[in-house]
Amino acid sequence: MTNRFSNARVFVVGDVMLDRYWHGDAGRISPEAPVPVVKVTLDEVRPGGAANVALNLAALGASVALSGLVGEDPDGDVLQQTLANHGVESRLLPVAERTITKLRVLSQAHQMIRLDFEHGFQPEHARHLADNVDLSGYQALVLSDYAKGSLDPAAWIKKAQSESIPVIVDPKGHDFEKYRGATVVTPNRAEFELVAGPWTHEQVLVEKAHALVLKFDWQALLITRSEQGMTLVTADGSVHHFAATAREVADVTGAGDTVVATLAAGLGGGLSLPESVALANRAAGIVVSKLGTASVSARELSETTMDSGVFASVTDLATWVAAAQARGERVVMTNGCFDILHAGHVSYLKEAASLGDRLVVAVNDDASVKRLKGDERPLNSLERRLQVLASLGAVDAVIGFSEDTPVSLISALKPDILAKGGDYKSIEEVVGFETVLAYGGEVRVLGEVANLSTTHLIAKIRQSDSSSTN
Repeated sequence: MTNRFSNARVFVVGDVMLDRYWHGDAGRISPEAPVPVVKVTLDEVRPGGAANVALNLAALGASVALSGLVGEDPDGDVLQQTLANHGVESRLLPVAERTITKLRVLSQAHQMIRLDFEHGFQPEHARHLADNVDLSGYQALVLSDYAKGSLDPAAWIKKAQSESIPVIVDPKGHDFEKYRGATVVTPNRAEFELVAGPWTHEQVLVEKAHALVLKFDWQALLITRSEQGMTLVTADGSVHHFAATAREVADVTGAGDTVVATLAAGLGGGLSLPESVALANRAAGIVVSKLGTASVSARELSETTMDSGVFASVTDLATWVAAAQARGERVVMTNGCFDILHAGHVSYLKEAASLGDRLVVAVNDDASVKRLKGDERPLNSLERRLQVLASLGAVDAVIGFSEDTPVSLISALKPDILAKGGDYKSIEEVVGFETVLAYGGEVRVLGEVANLSTTHLIAKIRQSDSSSTN
């Protein structure tokens, strides 16, 4: 999937900054005041703000151009040279004000103090940026807003709409009206709450998010929620929850930049919005394990995605299946809703895995579960169901699918064996059996654990609740 990033041409505009890091040892307290003395041994510079978004895109393999304001000063020169060294096409406009610079003093990987050097830019500079850029030929536009005065969002969104390219906004402040008409806006939890107000549970969060999507004519709202992962709410009311993937958190600096960069690379490369968000979620999990403003490479992202066992792209999973088969491994595939994982599921997944060397599980997405099971289902979102299944030792790969049947997925993957558990009497009752037999594969019907199904469990829980209230 990440190989599509190389096809993406993305334009980034916003508040660019230079992040400077002074590293050293803090071995004593100053005699002048009760503060540590840091003996600086290393001076490191990295592009920050919108420039870090551009750097992340370049690291992912996308073609990227960056527009913003810098000062006519040494920090501005360093920033432009650093971007050029990383393959970013710099379209920065030098102005009289100084380059926005953030200086962090660190000792043993701990930040001691941060010093900000900045002055607000004049509004006419932001208008000049928007008036002198042609977006034709680009597949996505990122607006990276840090409220420093470099950005005129409405002008850029209008330009992007005229070229029919998606607009990804990393917002700032409580005025979301200026982002009207964007494709997807990506506030963090605090930024969302500042605009929408607090919420008491998930359903209220979703309702508030959907109301904002409709109010400002967006296609979607993506709320980044730190250890709670991400929540994507679209204009049609679809909701996708993505669990956090970080194992260790070293520094959250720049994580939002990584999210919007990966999201833009995915959309620019032709991936769907949920597929792009899934990758952005994994990229965030990687970058927060690094110290300071950092980026994620396409290789890192690809390896993490493969290791997790959760695939968002049929093409990537088909490549994985073909590679396994080329090694002489037999690939087994099964499918289902798996709304509440129970002993019956575990038993039949183990049996399915025993038929070959690799087990692929295809899972109905939320919309198709609703069509198959009713409006009250699923109880767990697709992302959560995928995460639980991927954690099972018997399962090697999982993927969601949106159709009511997995026939097209079977055709793309061509597993050696298609297995189904349940009360099937013959292989002819298994959806997709003809496709599998046509290319020389096998179809197997597995056993069923009596009286164990999600429907039975839900009915039993409801009966128990009803009895307890009487």
